Amino acid sequence: MSTSPTIVIVPGWRDSGPGHWQSLWAESIAGAVRVQQDNWISPTRSAWVSRIAETVLAQDGPVVLVAHSLGCIACTHLLSEAVARIQGALMVAPADPERRAPLVDFAPVPYQTLPYRSVLVASSNDPYCPVRTAGAYARSWGSEFVRLQNAGHINLDSGFGSWPLGLALLQSLVEAPLVFQPSAHATPSHSLEFQTV
Repeated sequence: MSTSPTIVIVPGWRDSGPGHWQSLWAESIAGAVRVQQDNWISPTRSAWVSRIAETVLAQDGPVVLVAHSLGCIACTHLLSEAVARIQGALMVAPADPERRAPLVDFAPVPYQTLPYRSVLVASSNDPYCPVRTAGAYARSWGSEFVRLQNAGHINLDSGFGSWPLGLALLQSLVEAPLVFQPSAHATPSHSLEFQTV
C-alpha cells in the first residue's frame, strides 16, 4: 500500500468545467480521483455527501481532499467512517449555502473543528460567500486561512487556470512530493507551471 495519500477532487455546484484548476489537477496529478455527482444543478446534501464518502472509502489508503465552493461544505458534513480516512483538505472558495436557494439543503454549515489539517482559501470579493463568513468557517474548522484579494470565486471566470499557488498549498498538506503525469489537455505552459511548483 502506498504511503502517499490519494488526492480526491471535490467540485462544487455545477461542477468544474474544462480549464478550471480542479479539472487540470485531476488530469495532471498522478492517481488523483474526481468525485462525480449524479445531479450537479439541484444538489441534495444526502446524495452529495454519500457520493463523496463512497469515493473516499474506495481508495486504498488515506486521502487529501481538494474541494471547491459547495464541495467544501459537503465535505464538512461527512460522517466519521469517511473522515477517519482524510489526512488533510484544501478548501477553496467555500460557498455560503444560505445565500443561494438551490444550496439551502447544505445549511446549516457545521461549525466544529475538523479532525485533520486543512487550509481554507477565500477571496475578498467572492459572490458566493462573504470573506467574513469564510473567515468564520476557518476559525471554527481549525483551518489555516489564506485570503486572496479580489480573486472572485477562484475559478476559471476569475482567471484561475492551473493555479500554481494552489498547488503549493496542496503540496503543504502532502508529505511526499506530488507526482504529475502528462495531460492530454494541458498545454506546454501548464506542464511547466506544474513542474516549477
